[in-house]
Amino acid sequence: MKHARLIIITGLSGSGKTTAARALEDEGFFVVDNLPLLLLPEFLKLHTASGEGNANVAVVVDVRNKPYLEGYRETLEEVRSAGHVVDIFFFDAVDEVLIRRYSETRRRHPLSQKEGVGESIRQERALLGGIMDLSTEIIDSSWLTPHQLRARLVHMVCGDNEGTPLAVLVQSFGYRYGIPPGSDLVMDVRFLPNPHYIPDLRPQTGLSKGVRDFVLRQEACREFLDRFNHLLDYLLPCYRKEGKSYITISIGCTGGRHRSVAIAEYLRDAIQGENLVVEGLHRDMAKE
Repeated sequence: MKHARLIIITGLSGSGKTTAARALEDEGFFVVDNLPLLLLPEFLKLHTASGEGNANVAVVVDVRNKPYLEGYRETLEEVRSAGHVVDIFFFDAVDEVLIRRYSETRRRHPLSQKEGVGESIRQERALLGGIMDLSTEIIDSSWLTPHQLRARLVHMVCGDNEGTPLAVLVQSFGYRYGIPPGSDLVMDVRFLPNPHYIPDLRPQTGLSKGVRDFVLRQEACREFLDRFNHLLDYLLPCYRKEGKSYITISIGCTGGRHRSVAIAEYLRDAIQGENLVVEGLHRDMAKE
């Protein structure tokens, strides 16, 4: 049986635990939300028994399971005695920020009291005081954006290592079918001459040598690619630093068959850099 690296995510409701869980999941952790703490030893035993489970595990533990917070000292000791490496990340924020976040999201506090959110927060602090005292790190998210919180957490977990690669998807599309949802960068290449109006090229796609050569030999295309590659050289490290784990670059032309396909293929091959995984997709190429 192998041992796990376990991070317990806990703290005040609204302090950023969900952001933290998603960040660790993106970094390759096996994440379980709202696990009763008393079940933790058995969960780790089952998870690691086969030797095939992910050695990096994170669990979110908070007052949603109030009865199970009792006996946490004994539970943590049992987990450590089994050889697992345990860190407790306690997320906190000042009361006024937590109250504002609840007001903005209109969510119900898990300890909702008739006296209001402020009283709920006070009771929550009292319930979590003991586990806060045992925490490895106390992270105050009061004045952090979600991206800043995520970047800080990744740095804490991965150190100077930038963690998992930044996944870059370069996809082509046709504007007549709409811009792909989830696009981070959208470039319109309809300013280039359209192979659709050349009879020999019309039935082909941007994957063919004839269309590719026609598109890429245009002076305007060469200048565009030179400028856009320089922009990506600047932007991709910035996105990674800001905490992004994946970027979608969408290249659009009229029908998504010729210009956008050729350019997306070129960019997929041209984008280079450490810790990058680049993939391609042609959403509308097969459509009429």
